[in-house]
Amino acid sequence: MSDETAQNETAQNWVEGILDILKEAVEGGTPGQGTAFLDGTQADGSGNHGLLATLERLSAAQASRDVHGSTVAGHARHTAFHLEVIVRWERDGDRGPFDWKGSFQPAQIGEEDWAALRARVRQTYEELVKFARTQAVAPATGDATGGLAGAVAHVAYHLGSIRQLVKALGAQA
Repeated sequence: MSDETAQNETAQNWVEGILDILKEAVEGGTPGQGTAFLDGTQADGSGNHGLLATLERLSAAQASRDVHGSTVAGHARHTAFHLEVIVRWERDGDRGPFDWKGSFQPAQIGEEDWAALRARVRQTYEELVKFARTQAVAPATGDATGGLAGAVAHVAYHLGSIRQLVKALGAQA
């Protein structure tokens, strides 16, 4: 086998490269391994600072508490909405209009709705990953790479916002 063939067999496609960073933002780091931008998840799984783990550690009351006009629940709802829109935009050609402002509401929720919202975040993330992988064999286009890169940036932004709100709440997430 030539060096070029070996390199091509181990080369990562453009979709998986972007999804690796999105995975870190949503699922956290791989236990015991280095990370691109989050604090590392320890080998025992502790210290996971990904979006899903951060949300799981909060109660509905904590997620609903207003901090400077914002709540974790509102950010989580908006993040799920954004992931849904990316799939609708890329897969279905749906160009809106989208109710971005309304996607933060309701900002206060009960335990049952909080559990459903956390499940929605996970589901929309999984749907985006599934769709993105169907694009792996297609040539990289500005629309596709922009949509996926935008998902990474958007999730990372809201993860940072949520983690700052958690700090203000005094919660350990």
